[in-house]
Amino acid sequence: MTGRLEGKVAFITGAARGQGRAHAVKLASEGADIIAVDIAGPLPLVPYDSPTMADVDETVRLVEELDRRILFEQCDTRDLEKMRAFVDASVANLGRLDVVVGNAGICIPATWDETTPDMFQTTMDINVVGTWNTVMVGAPHLVTAGGGSIILTSSYAGKKMQPFMVHYTASKHAVTGMTRAFAAELGKHNIRVNSVHPGAVNTPMGSGDMIAAITHTNESNPRSPAWEPRSSPPTPPRPRTSRTPWPSSPPTTRVSSRPNT
Repeated sequence: MTGRLEGKVAFITGAARGQGRAHAVKLASEGADIIAVDIAGPLPLVPYDSPTMADVDETVRLVEELDRRILFEQCDTRDLEKMRAFVDASVANLGRLDVVVGNAGICIPATWDETTPDMFQTTMDINVVGTWNTVMVGAPHLVTAGGGSIILTSSYAGKKMQPFMVHYTASKHAVTGMTRAFAAELGKHNIRVNSVHPGAVNTPMGSGDMIAAITHTNESNPRSPAWEPRSSPPTPPRPRTSRTPWPSSPPTTRVSSRPNT
């Protein structure tokens, strides 16, 4: 532990496993206490395994093993008022908030003509509205603190596109735009807002029937070049470690940061 975040507090969504857990453990290893939420239950429509409370218990164990505090609430990021009440109470308990990590999201592979209104709406509600909710419950505390950092997980699909996932690509482009817009308004409060754009990451999002679902979508266009995964869900041919962007400096892969003022 180097203590770069000693005395700081970070709020992380989707913290039960995968990249969310990696962020929680890394930030805790640098001295931060953690406020965490996760649905920790059935995810709608996704072909991969849903997170569980056992996953949450492991995240809590790993953070506490580093002698840091962690407060967890089982919460859907689409539930603005429940998340706001938990974050407000947690900030009152821990004394401050310095970092917000909007990590929660889903991916449902489907070709354009197999995508249902429910798939599209659910993807937007979690990936876009849930991310907006995360900022809305966290940013006021950063303003009160006199500054901080907001990090939103977009995707490579938020910079270019994800084949066979119109809904996912649209949602991640929305997160990219949201990052820029929040940065423009929150910069005057000394708050940096950045988005990160992962490629393929070896997480449980590749479990269950996810690979079969991706294979099915690929087969819809045999004339296209062999598809290479470019966002967090797909195949894990070789393990890769997710990186946590440091709140104290802009991440190496980013779309937007605090405006020059």
